[in-house]
Amino acid sequence: MTTDGAILEMRGICKFFPGVRALENVDFTLREGEIHALMGENGAGKSTLIKVLTGVYPKDGGEVWLAGKPVHIKSPQDAQNKGIATVYQEITLCPNLTVAENMYIGRTKGPLTNWVKINHDANRLLDELGIPVSATEQLGNCSIAIQQMVAIARAVDMDCKVLILDEPTSSLDEQEVQKLFNLMRDLKAKGVGIIFVTHFLEQVYEVCDRITVLRDGKLVGEYIIEDLPRVQLVSKMLGKDFDDMADIKNGSEAENIDLNGTPVYQAINLTGTTGIKPFDFEIHQGEVNGFTGLLGSGRSESVRAIFGADRVVGGKVFVDGKPVKIRKPLDAMRYGISYLPEDRKLDGIVGDLSVRDNIILALQVMKGFFKPFSKAQAEKFADEYIKLLNIKTASQDTPIKSLSGGNQQKVILARWLLANPQYLILDEPTRGIDVGTKVEIQKLVLKLAAEGKSVTFISSEIDEMIRTCSRLVVMRDGKVVGELKGDDLNQNKIMATIAGGES
Repeated sequence: MTTDGAILEMRGICKFFPGVRALENVDFTLREGEIHALMGENGAGKSTLIKVLTGVYPKDGGEVWLAGKPVHIKSPQDAQNKGIATVYQEITLCPNLTVAENMYIGRTKGPLTNWVKINHDANRLLDELGIPVSATEQLGNCSIAIQQMVAIARAVDMDCKVLILDEPTSSLDEQEVQKLFNLMRDLKAKGVGIIFVTHFLEQVYEVCDRITVLRDGKLVGEYIIEDLPRVQLVSKMLGKDFDDMADIKNGSEAENIDLNGTPVYQAINLTGTTGIKPFDFEIHQGEVNGFTGLLGSGRSESVRAIFGADRVVGGKVFVDGKPVKIRKPLDAMRYGISYLPEDRKLDGIVGDLSVRDNIILALQVMKGFFKPFSKAQAEKFADEYIKLLNIKTASQDTPIKSLSGGNQQKVILARWLLANPQYLILDEPTRGIDVGTKVEIQKLVLKLAAEGKSVTFISSEIDEMIRTCSRLVVMRDGKVVGELKGDDLNQNKIMATIAGGES
């Protein structure tokens, strides 16, 4: 160990896969009582470095030191035993077990377990962390946000020395993020070293002490947070000058949209079965609008009702001014509506299928599986959209589950663009992906609008919504509480509307 106060040092870490240098001589240092951001585009090597550290992958070169001693981490359980705890972006707990069972899984004594004590200890920790759930509640009945917080509580209870948080805030609302940050600061004060992986730049500058940047599997550098302005961070992540996404056209400057003409899609008193109140909605040709609100506000449920992904029990729907019935997604697809879902893992990709098969999936469904595309046609479609969206994949035949999150998202976009929709719904298309890919998707959205497509865009990042949309529908508690456009399309007005309803 050469760094003062370092609780973890990784030196010269290498990891190779067939045809890919995932990590090449990467150094990483985590100090005691420090929150350290690990940053980089998708495919930069962040996840691979974490998987080497936690024993998921064996390293092909380099050394790891913990608390001044060289270690060889053989497995995730070995990492856990050595005081390294990880909370991943994708929930890895068991929904069929209780909250307490998930918190103490692997640490109980079988039939001799004192569940009264376990539940009591779990409830005490949940109360300390401000997590509003009972230890005996089945985890599957909890929201994604609560499940994420339970995973963090489990890691905290394991008395870890190194805590890895991999996109922990992607499913949390603003208040829950602040609770997490308070917890992180408490752990920092107790000497825990925290590795924080996130794509939210604002969060990095709010809570972190240092930043390590990776690019293409190599170390770009380690920086004290105060010494690295945001624009420089983005530039280092992308490897080129980049003016903080200033070249993205502000959505409020939308031109040539006839809001008095016949809407491409219109809903009146649309009512679903997922708790949202009846709502009216319309979108015009060439318009980019969006639903915004806090987690659980009903924004995703609203677009799922529009697409027929959730059951609709009331209201009227018009496409190009004509009344239609949309009872299921295939109905929506046949009326020229496409939908990129919020959860790409669960509802988007088909992991074991190739990139090519995932791209042609929607068009094949519309054509019918008894009329399959020829291999030459499928390869032509895939090649066209791999080039168009700059999808990084070894080949068309690569299973989509092997791609980075950002490239998986591009494949799903390619799927729906190939279907040539009139109206495209994008629910969190930039969640959990790198800054460069975010900008590509934002530019693509505005390009589609300029070509006459209609787009509904949903993002948890308000500044991204303002940049991309010309009109926002604001939701709270499953109800539409306002609509903003023009000069009202600013962060203060959005937050005031979310907090105070129509005011």
